[in-house]
Amino acid sequence: MSTAATATASALTNLILKSTNRQSLIKSLICPSIHWTPLLVNTILKHLWNNGPKALQFFDILLQNHPTYVHSASSFDHAIDVAARLRNYTTVFTLLHRMRSLRLHPTPKTFAIIAERYVAAGKPDKALKVFLSMHQHGCFQDLRSFNTILDVLCKAKRVEKAWNFFKILRGRYQADVVSYNTIANGWCLIKRTNKALDTLKEMVEKGLSPNLTSYNIMLKGYFRAGQIEEGWKFFLEMKKRRCEIDVVTYTTVVHGLGVVGEVKRARKVFNEMVDKGVLPSVATYNALIQVLCKKDSVESAILVFEEMLRKGYVPNSITFNVVIRGLCHKEQREKAMEYMDMMRDNDCGPNVQTYNIVIRYFCDAGEIEKGLELFEKMSSENCLPNLDTYNILISSMFVRKKSDDMVVAGKLLIEMVDRGFIPRRLTFNRILDGLLLTGNQGFAKEILRLQTKCSRLPRQFKL
Repeated sequence: MSTAATATASALTNLILKSTNRQSLIKSLICPSIHWTPLLVNTILKHLWNNGPKALQFFDILLQNHPTYVHSASSFDHAIDVAARLRNYTTVFTLLHRMRSLRLHPTPKTFAIIAERYVAAGKPDKALKVFLSMHQHGCFQDLRSFNTILDVLCKAKRVEKAWNFFKILRGRYQADVVSYNTIANGWCLIKRTNKALDTLKEMVEKGLSPNLTSYNIMLKGYFRAGQIEEGWKFFLEMKKRRCEIDVVTYTTVVHGLGVVGEVKRARKVFNEMVDKGVLPSVATYNALIQVLCKKDSVESAILVFEEMLRKGYVPNSITFNVVIRGLCHKEQREKAMEYMDMMRDNDCGPNVQTYNIVIRYFCDAGEIEKGLELFEKMSSENCLPNLDTYNILISSMFVRKKSDDMVVAGKLLIEMVDRGFIPRRLTFNRILDGLLLTGNQGFAKEILRLQTKCSRLPRQFKL
């Protein structure tokens, strides 16, 4: 996206966020001078991700009012994802039907989005129903979509349900290596490596050969489960069998050894990888930097970061966030801010995770004003706060037990709700108690009315 297009997307995002009048916003967005494209729409929807109501309002205005522009299938997918995250399933299926009326056929990706959100909401049976009803919306199930629903269930740690579903339908869809790898990975995610191994053995019995991904899944599974020696033996066995060990294999071992404090061994494996002519990836450097931050020293981690830059690697937001977290943990918060500036120079953030890290550490150190200042700065960078951001700040407001802090907590709560986040009852009650104890009875009544309003929302709207 060009600099001019990025600036246009940012300006329009700010216009939408600041708008309080729908008719006025319609007039501004339907302006002939704005050249709407799927890329522009999708960029704005991404900017508005953490303000679901505004994202859906923007999408709906173009959908209902623009005389010529028609949303793309990818934009519908974004809008469906936002609505599903808000658990507004009525809107999800309204958008689905609208896609078909516009001859924009929903794709397997569309249904994967809906299924993933159902699973995240604790409704795996609904997710399976979505998969089984795909054909009713003109999108027929196949092996790829079967593997996708298995992956959605497994990544949400609903592995038993995925396994049972797999056993019932593997014959119909002719399960392949990807199918078995997905199930094996699911077992590894819940640290049941024996079940993962049994799955791969069954795959071999069915006449399918494990691939490098299969071996990497088991390797990572052992390290994740804390079975370090089993993981190390498995790695040696891979080398003995002359498996084509790749950067993913080495990254897994570097991270797995490092997490348990085996820093020297992790460095030795990293060096072996380089000597063998396997180029480290950014993910490999991220793993090593994270290990050094946690188990050695942030200074050592920064040396690796600088080595990475010298060798021409471009750090991503994960790299920066790992370093920033390491610096904050060592109470070097101002230096962490310098790395945030470096992120801006590298066009990779800061993102909401970066801000959450730094805000949390400033607030934990008692520098609550600095945390609030960073919170205000987020909006100017089109980085909207998420649920974690609000929870971090609201919790911090109770440290000093000041009347003004309780009011700030109440205002943050109101903003949360406006942006589509419905707080837990505990959060409401905590703020109500804080306001009453600090003499803010008038504001407490306003919060109580808001709590009553939220409790009356249909169940699917609650987060």
